[in-house]
Amino acid sequence: MLPDLPLIRTDKSNPFANTTLLNRLPANIREISALNPDYPQPIRDALQRFHDAILADERLSMVALPSPDYDRWAVDFPRYAHETWLNMEWFFGETLLYRRLLDCVRFFESGRDPFAPKKAEEFASPALWHTLAEALETRGMSAEDRLGALIEFDLWGNRIDLSFALVMAHGVKAGDDDLLVDDTPRVVEHLLAKPGVVHIVLDNCGTELAMDCALIDALLDHGHEVWMHVKAHPFYVSDTTVPDAHGFWHMLLARGGAEAALGARLIAAFEAGRLRVLADYFWCSGRFLEQMPPYLREVFTGSALVILKGDLNYRRAVTDRIWETTTPFAEVTAYLPAPLLALRTFKSDPNVGLPPGVGAALDKQDTQWRVNGKRGVIQFRL
Repeated sequence: MLPDLPLIRTDKSNPFANTTLLNRLPANIREISALNPDYPQPIRDALQRFHDAILADERLSMVALPSPDYDRWAVDFPRYAHETWLNMEWFFGETLLYRRLLDCVRFFESGRDPFAPKKAEEFASPALWHTLAEALETRGMSAEDRLGALIEFDLWGNRIDLSFALVMAHGVKAGDDDLLVDDTPRVVEHLLAKPGVVHIVLDNCGTELAMDCALIDALLDHGHEVWMHVKAHPFYVSDTTVPDAHGFWHMLLARGGAEAALGARLIAAFEAGRLRVLADYFWCSGRFLEQMPPYLREVFTGSALVILKGDLNYRRAVTDRIWETTTPFAEVTAYLPAPLLALRTFKSDPNVGLPPGVGAALDKQDTQWRVNGKRGVIQFRL
C-alpha cells in the first residue's frame, strides 16, 4: 500500500518549486517578449500583466474563451480557483501557467509558436548535429548493442531543455556516476523478444528530438511500429509539437548524408503508417497519468512498450510527490496497462526506484542532485 503523500506546492514548503515560480518562469515570460520583438503592443502588455500577476501572487486565472480546450480546463479549474500562483499545487499550476501564456500571445488565433525562435536556435546548434552523427554511428552495431546505446543517448538528450539553462550546461556527456538506475539490459531484451507497437511520449524538441528519432529508427528497423505522442500546442518552451517533428525530418533531408538517409527512412515509415505522430491535449493538461482518458488507456493496452521521456512526464507518472527514494517504480506506476520505460534526467524533486542508500548519499554529496539535471535514470517495468 503506497502512502498518501501530499502533492508538491509552490509555497516555501518546496524551495525548488517556489524558486521556479519566483524566478525561472517569469524569466521565460520576459524572454518570449525579447525573442519576438514584432509582437504588437497589446500582446506585449498581456505578457507583462501575466508576469506581474504571478509575482504579485494573484489568484490563478482560467483559460480564455473561446478556446479549443476550454471544456477540459473548465472541469479541473474550479478545484484550484482559490489558489494563488505562489501557493498552489505545482503540477496543475505550472501546466496552467504555460497554457495561459498562449492566451496572452493569441496562439489559437495566429498559430504562431511563441517559443519558435528559441527552438530554431537549438536546431541550428552544431552540438545537436555532432551528437546526432555520433548516435547514427550505432547503425553498424548489433541490434542489442545499438538499442542499448541509443536508449542512453536518448536519456542524456533530455538534458537539453530550453527552459532550464542550469540543466543544459551539463551537456549530453554523462559521468560514470550520473546514471542512478540502468535497466537497459532488461528493456533491450524485452524489445528484441517480439515486435509490437511502441509508444514514445516525447518531451523536448531539438537535441532530444534528434535522439528520439535515432532510437525510433532502430525500433522501426527491428520491426516495431512506433507512435510518437506530442503536445497539442507549444508548451514548456521546448516541448515537441506536430510541426516540430515534421520540420525536423525535413531538416534532416536538407543535411545530406547519413542525416538525410535518416530523414528519408522516418518519412517513409510515416507515409506507410508504421510511424505515427499523435497530438493530444492530455499531455498539456494538469492531470496525472493515472487520470488518463479511457481512449488513451485503450491505446496503450496491449502495446509492446510505453516510453515516457523527461521530467514532466515522470512527474505526471508518479503524481508529483516526494516519495521515499526506494519506493518501487513498478508499484507507483502499476496503473499503466503496458510495459513502461522512463528516460528521465532529474529536474525536480520526485523520484522513485533508487537503490537503498543512494538518495541519502547524494543528499550529503550534492544538495541539488534532485533538480540540477546531472543525474538520470533508465527505469523499466513489465
